[in-house]
Amino acid sequence: MLAKSKLKYIQTLGQKKFRQKERRFIAEGPKIVAELLKARRENISEIFAVPQWIKENRQLILQTPCIEISGQELEKISQLSTPNQVLAVVKQFDDVRPLNVKGKITLALDAIRDPGNLGTIIRIADWFGVEQIVCSNDSAEVYNPKTVQATMGSIARINIYYTNLEDWLADQKDIHIYAAMLEGQDITSMNKLNEGIILTGNESSGISPALLQWANVKITIPKKGNAESLNAGVATGIILSHIT
Repeated sequence: MLAKSKLKYIQTLGQKKFRQKERRFIAEGPKIVAELLKARRENISEIFAVPQWIKENRQLILQTPCIEISGQELEKISQLSTPNQVLAVVKQFDDVRPLNVKGKITLALDAIRDPGNLGTIIRIADWFGVEQIVCSNDSAEVYNPKTVQATMGSIARINIYYTNLEDWLADQKDIHIYAAMLEGQDITSMNKLNEGIILTGNESSGISPALLQWANVKITIPKKGNAESLNAGVATGIILSHIT
């Protein structure tokens, strides 16, 4: 049985101001909760799950606080149109620090405002072994439920850092910054990279001129058809598939 006060508390975490105040976010579904239990167990405050999920995951839960709830109760606290067995309340990751870019690939995101796009990029980064992403302060919030859902658990493994991106790029010395553009060096002709910053721009307006000035190399995905542009997540995946 879920107490009304607890139900209301979880519901408030659907709003950014309460997530910021409580330093908590919600994660939903068997896949995402399992990934968090494996990689960030210490950050999970509580799990709320239907009986079947608890029965199937007793070894995974271990000592993590877990409250059994009904399907009806799950519907009331879920942010999903179709609730999926389990919801976790998770402490935000306060161990995020300014990043060291030497000897690795780093993604830099300029005003990626769609939460789903950001979540997809986080998942793509995880697939290609990119461990860190730097976001402009006006990018979507990493703890937005739509972002968390789109990461499919990769949020547990990728370091996401928010900052004034122009100042941060200006401080990156002796490192190549590759700007994803409609015109530039063909990525299919590039050698694999072991180090560098891949700068991706806003879904509609691209990379801002203030950031573009810091790019050493402009790169592009060769176009064969008539589409005007690519989704930021799709473009990031294609670029990383060629350069990593």
